[in-house]
Amino acid sequence: MVKGSREEGTKDNATLVPVCYLITHQPSNMVPGSTLSLGGSDRFYRSDPNNPYHDYIEQTYGTAVVTASVHINIGISDPEVLMRACRLIRVEAPLYLALSASSPFVDGYTSGYHSTRWGLFPQTPAYVPLFESHAHHIQWVEAQLAAGTMQNVRHLWVSVRPNGDRRPYDLNRLELRICDLVTDPIALLAICALLEARLWQLIEDPRLDPLEKSTISGSSRSEDLIALTAANEAAVARQSLDAELRHWQDGRSILARDWISEIYQEVWAIAKQRGIGCFLSPLPKILHSGNEAQQWLKSHSGGLDIRDVIIQASQDMQKRELELEDQLCPSLVA
Repeated sequence: MVKGSREEGTKDNATLVPVCYLITHQPSNMVPGSTLSLGGSDRFYRSDPNNPYHDYIEQTYGTAVVTASVHINIGISDPEVLMRACRLIRVEAPLYLALSASSPFVDGYTSGYHSTRWGLFPQTPAYVPLFESHAHHIQWVEAQLAAGTMQNVRHLWVSVRPNGDRRPYDLNRLELRICDLVTDPIALLAICALLEARLWQLIEDPRLDPLEKSTISGSSRSEDLIALTAANEAAVARQSLDAELRHWQDGRSILARDWISEIYQEVWAIAKQRGIGCFLSPLPKILHSGNEAQQWLKSHSGGLDIRDVIIQASQDMQKRELELEDQLCPSLVA
């Protein structure tokens, strides 16, 4: 299941609505990207002014949380398999940000980031471990709630987290939260397919668990993997697909796009077997042509001002929606 949402503190759990629907049914301006590229990032418009949790968010974090993103949820019913999945995707989460980065501008300026959103977003609590088991996750969350470092069970803002109907006790899905807003449905499906295929690979081969397969220092492996991943996230926020990262398996240096290409080759047969190979196939085009942030920065460096870049991106988004509507929903259009 794919769910699009605003980050915590803005409009929670807002389902993605096709651009063509909004344009047809109500006057609106759809702005692509994960930040307010043309201005207004200093203002905080609350979706629920009477919510005390939102009071806390605004007072604590200010407008750093006024961003847009896509959260991808994959159902996993076994809690221990879910924890293993969270461990693997946590250390590979920077790769999904690299594919989706779409926030190089804020308030009419280039920010120095490909993902301004992730570069500035306040991950909370400050340190979140690789959960070794479901019991470890429960104990840790209970401790954070008691200490006040989490205001409630939703106040766990990290790249990936276990989710469910009664957190942290009843869990049923992995939630990948790191991706910037992806407006092209085909690109979003490719990112989702990569994630799903990687999880199928892990389920079939539990030895992919970073706590087992990594050759990084055994005595402090979990802590070292978290430090390595934090550095990778920071590098990808700035340079996305061109970022130089360290691989969790052995610490070797590798470009983000090369790492993604390696995983793509590994999971292609699994994706094909599971019937999602067609959705995965657009991934090489993203690696070759760049994500939205890279394409926009290229246009800007070629002489187009930021406002015109965003206007063009908005028009492209509308055109893409209408093309897909014609191709995928001809009976509804008729």
